[in-house]
Amino acid sequence: MDTRKMLPLTRRKFTKLALAALPAASLLSIAHRMSAAEPEAKSKGKPNSKVAGVQIGLNVPYSFSDLQMSADDVLKHCVQLGISGIELRTQPVEVWLGAPKSQIFAKGKGAASGASGGAGELHKWRNAVSMDKVKEFRSNYEEAGVLIEIVKVDGIFAMKDDTLDYIFAMGKALGARAISTEISKKEEDLKRLGQFADKHQFMVGYHGHAATKPEHWEKAFSFAKYNGANVDIGHFIAGNNTSPVLFIKQYHDWVIYVHIKDRKMHEGPNTPFGEGDTPIKDVLCLIRDNKWNIQATIEFEYKIPAGSDRMTEIARAIKYCRDALA
Repeated sequence: MDTRKMLPLTRRKFTKLALAALPAASLLSIAHRMSAAEPEAKSKGKPNSKVAGVQIGLNVPYSFSDLQMSADDVLKHCVQLGISGIELRTQPVEVWLGAPKSQIFAKGKGAASGASGGAGELHKWRNAVSMDKVKEFRSNYEEAGVLIEIVKVDGIFAMKDDTLDYIFAMGKALGARAISTEISKKEEDLKRLGQFADKHQFMVGYHGHAATKPEHWEKAFSFAKYNGANVDIGHFIAGNNTSPVLFIKQYHDWVIYVHIKDRKMHEGPNTPFGEGDTPIKDVLCLIRDNKWNIQATIEFEYKIPAGSDRMTEIARAIKYCRDALA
């Protein structure tokens, strides 16, 4: 008899084997328990999605497919999934702070976040909101073990100057290290927002889609010291038909975080992790091996398979990233 077969399994190997044998319905609870048990966790029972030095994050509430989800429910879902670092949109924050919900979620161009920032009830409210209250919001998340590392702002280019000052102040009060927004094709937008980023000495991560080319980010970098990138590696592979690894290597000082998703080349569809052309493992290991402070933020977008559900599939995506870094 080969006695090596009788040696006890390590906890990590046992967990991998157990997860592989479990039905999808069990994956979520097991993933959460595995996360809470990681030795890197700062406090027992708190989520911990930092693996081998890489912070696995989640874009919320977008990944939950409910932009009107409350801040409390967002936090509850993150803890359940074992996520300890997030990209958080401003909407649940401002609603929790007491902003007029009808304007935060008003219909119309830029209205998803009250983007106009002009005269009106929301503009008045933003000018009066207390940053101490924002810090209270931050404390609620941090006490639960969830760090708000990135603050996503919709419609930022339409905001007036005093609203932009408020946005940067809120980002700092939330404990974030950057705000993020969709990249603009207009140079004046990138220059203006870059001026505010430099003024506040606070990074802006511009999110690119499949149409975004390296030169678009390079132009943004040239306009301001604190203009940075959010490289969506799924969109990158779909639109550029090449790996994002070289771009991330070259511009890692400007890359604040990456969006992790899997897509096919040539504008192909989103797929479950591991079924597309995106080099997810290569990117994760690149960040790990170079010890770069780049959050690996899962942005869940693929179609949920029959018989499964969103939370189970997000847990699968988290596990895929964990396994890639193990």
